[in-house]
Amino acid sequence: MIHPSLMPPITALPLVERYQRIRQWSDFLCQPLATEDYVIQSMPDVSPPKWHLAHTTWFFETFLLLPHLPSYEVFHPQFGYLFNSYYDSLGQRHPRPQRGLLSRPTVEEIYRYRDYVDAAMQSLLAEPLPDSLEALVVLGLHHEQQHQELLLTDIKHILALNPLRPAYRSDLPDLPPPVPSPDRWLDYPGGLFTIGHTGSGFAFDNELPPHPVYLPDYWLAARLVTNGEYLEFIEAGGYQQPEHWLAEGWVMVQSQQWQAPLYWEQIGSSWWVMTLAGLRPLNEAEPVCHVSYYEADAYARWAGKRLPTEAEWEAAAASLPLTGNFAEHQYYHPAPAQGNTRPDQVFGDVWEWTQSAYLPYPGFQPAAGAVGEYNGKFMCNQMVLRGGSCVTPQSHIRPSYRNFFPAATRWQFSGIRLAH
Repeated sequence: MIHPSLMPPITALPLVERYQRIRQWSDFLCQPLATEDYVIQSMPDVSPPKWHLAHTTWFFETFLLLPHLPSYEVFHPQFGYLFNSYYDSLGQRHPRPQRGLLSRPTVEEIYRYRDYVDAAMQSLLAEPLPDSLEALVVLGLHHEQQHQELLLTDIKHILALNPLRPAYRSDLPDLPPPVPSPDRWLDYPGGLFTIGHTGSGFAFDNELPPHPVYLPDYWLAARLVTNGEYLEFIEAGGYQQPEHWLAEGWVMVQSQQWQAPLYWEQIGSSWWVMTLAGLRPLNEAEPVCHVSYYEADAYARWAGKRLPTEAEWEAAAASLPLTGNFAEHQYYHPAPAQGNTRPDQVFGDVWEWTQSAYLPYPGFQPAAGAVGEYNGKFMCNQMVLRGGSCVTPQSHIRPSYRNFFPAATRWQFSGIRLAH
């Protein structure tokens, strides 16, 4: 297999090559895994790696091949039940919390399934497709990129629960401590802004339609909150002081006994952090990561600031650049994501919590059919994150991207940018 970092930028490829490239990247991400790693589900939000490989394959089989390739026969009649994620209109499915109980199908069979579907997709893509069908293929590719990010996120959680603290990639470089950019604020004059995806490139339906919003003057921090700054919050008693916390957040602190971000571990007098490269000393200059919305909000209150709204964040990203404070991609990724290194990228170290609830944009309409369940039905009890992270495929990052998770979520690569 050609290493993806040696290939041309993915957005410049014809659709059939783009399909091959993205599918190969999923396989590449799994190369460091042992067979035993593929089957573990460490909590209900985590899926076993083999499930991710099968589910993304099921997407192409279900939405592209069965309805649009007349000669296609399903690989296995029960895979639709096993690997449907949340599409209620497509029938019943295996319970999400029980995905880790499936020793069968085997990892070997899952890879045969991928090869079988890929061969059929080559036949489908051999001829020009109508625009609507090509758009569905592109949606499937971005869906797979989402699961590539989830693969690394879930693998990290799976390995972190192992007392041996195994590394996903023991050969990842131990980078020298980055030097944070100066602690400064960027001034964004208020006015009327267009929020939402514009242009001809890909966007999920929840990024549409573009619409005007009015924003007062505001300021955003020029960089993300660092581990060292968050450590000051911990040492000042932040996790013991209810005045900083939302009511539900304080309940989580007490019930879950939170004392630090997920994956932080105090050994003697020193803090360590579990990474995809194994357990390493906490680098105080790196962006703090794996904090919930509750923790991000509490830190902002403690610091006398707040989290940005998603409209503020997007307007800023589209005008004056936001900045991260180090190229964390080398630290977590086996290699530059899909060959699209972006030395000018100004966000994407960690997903950045906003204070905005995940709601539909004015005029939002979900797509017709089962794919309409992709985003719209989750617009309740979730908060928006922006910017992408070090494990997000870089051709998948854009300023209008709306990620969303419940406020207590910590296993995602999520961090903090302050506003006032």
